[in-house]
Amino acid sequence: MTITLNPSIRSAMAALIVDALDSAASPGSLKLYSGTQPASPAQAVTSQVLLATLTLSSPCASYAGGAITFGAVSQDSAADADGVATWCRLSDGGGVAVIDLDVSSNAGAGALQLNTTSIITGGPVVVTSLVITLGG
Repeated sequence: MTITLNPSIRSAMAALIVDALDSAASPGSLKLYSGTQPASPAQAVTSQVLLATLTLSSPCASYAGGAITFGAVSQDSAADADGVATWCRLSDGGGVAVIDLDVSSNAGAGALQLNTTSIITGGPVVVTSLVITLGG
């Protein structure tokens, strides 16, 4: 399916996502999981394994032309579990889930790119790029 949007709608959607992530007093979080991505952020995480938790900057991102470009995401210096990162959930500082994204390693097709998707317990997890492009 291909969806294209009017530029003003794309900008409004980008603003809503950034505002939702920045809505709490503390910075939002990015949680990496292995397993199947739920159908929406409104669905609870069940059998998926939490691999790492990283902190978004505050404000978390800027947006222009339907692209949301995130600022620095803190490194998780000690991953929680072994596994292959397949998706992530971004939540506001109060823990309210806002958006789920696909994950890839450097130069991959995922919205979130990591130094590696193979996560090892106690090892570092580094975000190399986080850009969401809304249909245009």
